[in-house]
Amino acid sequence: MSVNHSFEHLVAEGAAVPTDGWDFSWFEGRASEERPSWGYAVSAGERLARAEAVLDIQTGGGEVLDFALGRAEPARPVLAAATEGWPPNVARAAALLRPRGVVVVAAPDDAPLPFADETFDLVLSRHPVRPYWDEIARVLRPGGTYFAQHVGPASVFELVEYFLGPLPEEARSGRDPERERADAESAGLAVAGLRAERLRMEFHDIAAVVHFLRKVVWMVPGFTVEAYEPQLRALHERIEREGPFVAHSTRHLFDVRKPG
Repeated sequence: MSVNHSFEHLVAEGAAVPTDGWDFSWFEGRASEERPSWGYAVSAGERLARAEAVLDIQTGGGEVLDFALGRAEPARPVLAAATEGWPPNVARAAALLRPRGVVVVAAPDDAPLPFADETFDLVLSRHPVRPYWDEIARVLRPGGTYFAQHVGPASVFELVEYFLGPLPEEARSGRDPERERADAESAGLAVAGLRAERLRMEFHDIAAVVHFLRKVVWMVPGFTVEAYEPQLRALHERIEREGPFVAHSTRHLFDVRKPG
């Protein structure tokens, strides 16, 4: 049985894949990304096993929290809540996490957290749009922990700048971990640990590029196949000729405490 690797077929395939949730299993064999050495989801599970009240901010489809809670079993927080701002993901997360006793709350990413002061002893987040340190500090109990993996500066910018051209230094330096450290400390939090890594990514076909840019919508704002058809076609030909398109993601891990 022949496999259709034509540009039109691959682009149509990448454009047809649903984009809700943060399950990236579709990319298996089509794209790859090195994972940070610290193993965020496993480490989060270890912390969940010791937590009494936990909040996961911007949980996406709930996949990472679900995995971490599974690692924590049979220990279980007395209170577990998660927020998410994108309606399709709210429904997906609620269906996935409800059996684990997690309350999923629809909350805009840029709004105050809908919880009382000093509710949680553990706040988690994987790849928040940006951390609202004042709100994190407000909902943490004294002695509580914010444990999170953030996207770092200029992440996947080889791909972003392929489509958008060279970006200003202001865009390249956004999400700087040391700037985020300073912001956390300004909110009255103490940074107990901060680690950063740069990780290799490979895109093996243009379908993976299309799906990635549809799923991670802030990479190339307003991306559509129609708007970027010439660049997509040229990139398809480049991958066919030279092999995978290589980019690099950046990640940093925060271990932050609220003084008690």
